[in-house]
Amino acid sequence: MESILNTDIKGVINNAETYCSEQGIELELVYKLPEEILAIISERSKALPSLYHVRIDLLKRRLKNGCFLMKKEEKVIGHIFAHEHHVKEYSVYERSTLWVDRKYRNYNLGLLLMAKMTELYSNNFLISIAQTSKVHHYNELLGMTHIVLSEMSKILIEELEKIGKLRDELSYKYFVNPRFESEIRQLK
Repeated sequence: MESILNTDIKGVINNAETYCSEQGIELELVYKLPEEILAIISERSKALPSLYHVRIDLLKRRLKNGCFLMKKEEKVIGHIFAHEHHVKEYSVYERSTLWVDRKYRNYNLGLLLMAKMTELYSNNFLISIAQTSKVHHYNELLGMTHIVLSEMSKILIEELEKIGKLRDELSYKYFVNPRFESEIRQLK
């Protein structure tokens, strides 16, 4: 697959979708999953240091907000969830539990999953809290803006701390979609 540093994002996403089609990979937005699949995702999140462990009950709550699932021959090969948080009367959605099977990681499928979730929540407040430079780069390609804690309202910072999402800015970066960026200081 081509390098995405200086490439049109729409072309890269189209190529990823074409790859899925050619390989028989199904991509679907789901709001329910069998308990067995949730158990596999939960165990995977526990085993991988790049993911936070997510219990089955929390995955069920996240499913209500949507999960983009990639399957090949009925085997899950990728997923991303939306986790809803509440900041006063606002819902803030966090892209979470992104994973793609190692065999398929060179085809921009993670970027495709992120793009789908970002598009789904384009009219809502969407945040990405990530540690890896690859995800930071993908966030920028998807039109999300890196923000620092000093750019957030006091209430938002307090809520992030309350829900365990206040992170060390040396290791983690916060990215928000355009809707969130335009109103981030007003969340009171």
